[in-house]
Amino acid sequence: MSNGRQPCFGGGGVEASLSLPAMHDLHGAIVAKRLRSVAGCGRHLRPHKIANCDNMGPKFRYAEGTEHRAKIKFPSTPKNPNSNLFIPAIERPTRHRDCSEIKILSARIPSSDGTPRIRDSRMYVVKRDGRHEAVHFDKVTARLKKLSYGLSQEHCDPVLVAQKVCAGVYKGVTTSQLDELAAETAAALTTNHPDYATLAARIAVSNLHKNTMKSFSETVKLMHRHFNERAGQDAPLIADDVCEIIMKYAARLDSEIIYDRDFEYDFFGFKTLERSYLLKVSGKVVERPQHMLMRVAVGIHKDDIESAIKTYHLMSQRWFTHATPTLFNAGTPRPQLSSCFLICMKEDSIEGIYDTLKECAIISKSAGGIGVSVHNIRATGSDIHGTNGTSNGIVPMLRVFNNTARYVDQGGGKRRGAFAIYLEPWHADIYEFLELKKNHGKDEQRARDLFYALWIPDLFMERVQNNGKWSLFCPNEAPGLADCWGAEFEELYLKYESEAKAKKVVAAQSLWFEVLKSQIETGTPYMLFKDSCNRKSNQQNLGTIKSSNLCTEIIEFTSPTETAVCNLASIALPRFVREKGVPLDSHPTRLVGSNGSSNRYFDFEKLGEVTAIITANLNKIIDISYYPVETARRSNFRHRPIGIGVQGLADTFILLGMPFDSPEAQQLNKDIFETIYYHALKASSEAAITDGPYETYQGSPISKGIIQPDMWNVTPSNQWDWSKLREMISNNGVRNSLLVAPMPTASTSQILGNNECFEPYTSNIYHRRVLSGEFVVVNKHLLHDLTEMGLWSSAFKNKIIHENGSVAKIPEIPNNLRAIYKTVWEIKQRTLVDMAIDRGCYIDQSQSLNIHIDQPNFGKLTSLHFYAWSKGLKTGMYYLRTRAAADAIKFTVDTSSLKKTRLEDGDGEAKMAQVACSLENREECMACGS
Repeated sequence: MSNGRQPCFGGGGVEASLSLPAMHDLHGAIVAKRLRSVAGCGRHLRPHKIANCDNMGPKFRYAEGTEHRAKIKFPSTPKNPNSNLFIPAIERPTRHRDCSEIKILSARIPSSDGTPRIRDSRMYVVKRDGRHEAVHFDKVTARLKKLSYGLSQEHCDPVLVAQKVCAGVYKGVTTSQLDELAAETAAALTTNHPDYATLAARIAVSNLHKNTMKSFSETVKLMHRHFNERAGQDAPLIADDVCEIIMKYAARLDSEIIYDRDFEYDFFGFKTLERSYLLKVSGKVVERPQHMLMRVAVGIHKDDIESAIKTYHLMSQRWFTHATPTLFNAGTPRPQLSSCFLICMKEDSIEGIYDTLKECAIISKSAGGIGVSVHNIRATGSDIHGTNGTSNGIVPMLRVFNNTARYVDQGGGKRRGAFAIYLEPWHADIYEFLELKKNHGKDEQRARDLFYALWIPDLFMERVQNNGKWSLFCPNEAPGLADCWGAEFEELYLKYESEAKAKKVVAAQSLWFEVLKSQIETGTPYMLFKDSCNRKSNQQNLGTIKSSNLCTEIIEFTSPTETAVCNLASIALPRFVREKGVPLDSHPTRLVGSNGSSNRYFDFEKLGEVTAIITANLNKIIDISYYPVETARRSNFRHRPIGIGVQGLADTFILLGMPFDSPEAQQLNKDIFETIYYHALKASSEAAITDGPYETYQGSPISKGIIQPDMWNVTPSNQWDWSKLREMISNNGVRNSLLVAPMPTASTSQILGNNECFEPYTSNIYHRRVLSGEFVVVNKHLLHDLTEMGLWSSAFKNKIIHENGSVAKIPEIPNNLRAIYKTVWEIKQRTLVDMAIDRGCYIDQSQSLNIHIDQPNFGKLTSLHFYAWSKGLKTGMYYLRTRAAADAIKFTVDTSSLKKTRLEDGDGEAKMAQVACSLENREECMACGS
C-alpha cells in the first residue's frame, strides 16, 4: 500500500465491523490484540488510534449486541503492509479479561492503489464502482425507508422488505442485485397493501438511475459513440442527424426532462421497459425511460424542437404512447417505426412465392408483424404447366413460411416473428388449412407457429345459414374470386358453379363446424368478413382488399407492387378521467379505484387535443420512417393510412364507477370513439391544407362526402360540429386515407399500467413471474377500493383466489363493487359485440375484437359469429379465449380457512377456472401492434 492514500481515514489503517459485548470499556489495545490473533500479523501490528463515528476517543461504552463500525488506525511501515492484511470473519469468540466477547465480523482494507476492498470469508457486497464493502443491513433498511416517503407507515413496512432481502444476500452480491431483489420482494407484498407496489417501482427506478447518467445529451453521445468490439467497428445506436440535433439543443432538451416521472411507472411496466425497450450498450441498459421518450420525440420531429418537446411531455405524462416499433427504433440509424404490414402473394409461381417469402423475412427482421393473403395459390393436385407436374398445395408452402417466422425474429430477439395467413373459404385446401395449428396430427402436416385467419364472403355465411352446399375451387382453374367482392363476387362464384369447375362440393355447415372445431382447440382462425371490410373501407377505390394484418385491426389494400403499412399509437384513456375542480397542472397523473367516482368526469376536449397531435405525429412518422422494402414505402406514401387506438377502457369505466356492461359505459364508449374519429379527421383535413390530400384521395368515398358513420347508416351525435367538418373536408380533402384502428396494445398497456385496449379485465387476480419467483397480483383498482373500505386482508385475497379472480360470489363486497369488477367471463359476449358495433361506425379500419367463452360449443360460437356478421362488423373475432379445465392457482390456497358464505350463481354457469390465453405469455407478448 502506498503511504498517504487512505480513503477511509488518515494514515494506514483498517476499517473493521465489530460485534460488541455487553456494556464494557473497550480499549484500542484489546481490539488490536483481537485483530492480531485472527490476522496473523504478530507483534508488528501496533494500535495507533481507534475512533468511533462520534470521535469519542480511544475508550467507549456500547449497548449489548450492537454492530459498530470501528475505525482502527495502524502506522504503515515496511514491516506492517496493510494491503496484505487479511481479517476473516470469525464467529468463534475470543475472551479478553472482563471484556466478554468481541467478534470481528468484517474489515475493509485499503488496496495497493488506495481503493478499499473487503477480504472477508463471510459476506460482502460489490458496489457500483467495483469496490467491495461489508454488508450493512442498516444501510439496506435506510435506503428503503428513504424511498418510502409518503407511503402508509402503518401498512407499508420497509423493514419487512429489508429483512426478506437480507435473507437472500450472498457473498459478492452487487448493490444493483440487492435493489432488484428488494423491488421484487416489495412487489410480492403488493397483496398486503397497494403502497408496496409503489415502493417496488421506486426501488427499481432508483436502481436504474444509479446505474445510468442523468444527462440526456451525454447519454445520447455515449450511444452514438458505441463501438462493437467483436466486430471491430463503430456501431452507433443513435442516427447521425438525430445526434447532431440533440447536441445542438442539448441545454434545452436536458432542461425539459423531468426524471421524477420515471417513478410514476408501476413495477411491471418499468420492468417491461427495462427488459425490451431501453437501449443497451454492451448488454447494459444506458437509457432511462425519460431518455427513451425524448429520443422518440426528437426522432419523430427532428429539428422541430417545439413539437418534439410537446410530444415528449404528452408521452411522459402518460396521455398516449406510440407503438412498440416506434419506441424501439425512433432516433436510431434505421428507424423502422411501422407496426403492421400486409402482403398479398405476388404470383402463383416459385418466383412469386419466394419473392413474397423474402419480403416477409426482411420485414420481420425489422420488427413488423405481417398479414399474408394466399388465396391465389393453386390447390393440391392442380396442374403445373411449366413442369407438367401437379401442385402440392398450400400446406408445404406454409411450412416454409412457418420456419421463416421461427428463424427471422422481430428485431434481433426483441420479439418473435409473427405471420398471419389469410385464406378465403372457397379454396380447395381449406380443410387442410384448418388443421395446420392443431396440436395433434403429423408434424409434416402442421405449421403451428403461424396464425390463421378466414376472409369470409357473405355468400358463405348465407349458405351456412340456409344449410346449403358450398363449392371449393382451385384459384388456378377458377381465377378472380379473390379480386372481387359483393355482388361481383357472387356472380363469378355462381358462374363457376354452373360451369362445374368446383374441385369438391361440401355441405356448407360441414365446413363451418370444422372452423369451429379449430377455434375451440387453437383459438383460431380469426374471423373477418370480406364484404364488410371492402364495403366500409375508404380505400375501396383502389381495388379489392384481400386481408387484414396480424392483429385484425388493419384493413388496407395490397397488390403485388404495394405492401400495405400502418403506423400506430394508442391513447391512454384513464388519463382523461379528471377530478372536478382540480386544475390540470396540479391534477394527479394516475387515479386508482372507483372510490370518489362521483366527483370525476371524462375530459373530451383534452381527448380531442391529444388525438390531433397523434395524427400529426403519425404523419411525420410516415415521412421519416425506414421502409424495409420498396413496396411498403410506395404504398405508405400513396395512401398514408394511420391507426389510432386506445388502452385502458376498462380502467376508465372503473374510475368513473361504471360497470362495463352498464348503459352509462356503453354511451361513454360511443362518445370516446366519436371524439377520436372526429378530431383525427379534422387534424388530417387541416394537414391537407398545407401538404395536400393523399395521392389516391380522388375517387375515394371520403372525396365524395361519405365518411364512416354514413357507411353504417348512423347519424353522429351533436357533441361535435360534423357539418362544419364535412365542409372542411370537401374544400381541403384529407391527408390520410384511414385513421382509427383500435389494436391489442398487449405490451404498451402493460408499460403504462392499463388494461388492454377496449377489453374488460379477464381476472381480478393473476400470477406474475420474476427472477426471484412467482407471486400473485391483484387488480390495483379493486385492491385500492377494498383497502379504503378496510376489507382487505390475506384471507380476503385467498377468497378471490379460490373464486378464480371473481368477486361475484363474495358477499362481503358491496353489490356496486361486484358489478364494477365483473370479469369478462361474467359479461355477456353479445354485450361486448354490441359495444364493438357501437364504436364501429367511428372506426374506418377495424378492431381487434377477442371473444371470451368459458366453455365454448358449436351453438354458442355459431350464434355469436352470425350476430357479429349480421350487424356488419368487419372483424368478427380475433382470438377465441377459452378457459382451462383445471385451476393450478387454487392448490396454493387453504380452502378450509374460507368461510362457506359464497353466493350461489343464479344463472347456473360453471365455476370459473384460470384463464388460458391462446398466446403464450400474453402479458409479455409484443407481437401485437402496440
